Amino acid sequence: MTELIYASCAIASTFCALLLIRNYRRSRVRLALWTSLCFVGLAANNVLMFIDLVVVPTADLSVLRGSVALLGMSLLVFGLVRETT
Repeated sequence: MTELIYASCAIASTFCALLLIRNYRRSRVRLALWTSLCFVGLAANNVLMFIDLVVVPTADLSVLRGSVALLGMSLLVFGLVRETT
C-alpha cells in the first residue's frame, strides 16, 4: 500500500510540474517559471523517495532527496523575492 502512495505522489507532482511548465510557455509569466522549477525539484524528490524506499530499500538516498527538495524550494523563494522587487 505504501508503494502505491509513493508512486501516486510522484505522478501527481510530476503532472503538476508539467502543467506549470505548460502554463509558463503560454503566458510567459516569470512567477510561473519559478513555481514550475520548484515543482520539478519536488517531483524529482518524490521520484527519488520512491526509488529510495521501494526500488532500492538498502540504499540511503535521504541526503540526495533533501538536497533536491531544498534546491526546488530555494528556487521558489528566489523567484518570489526577485519578482516582488
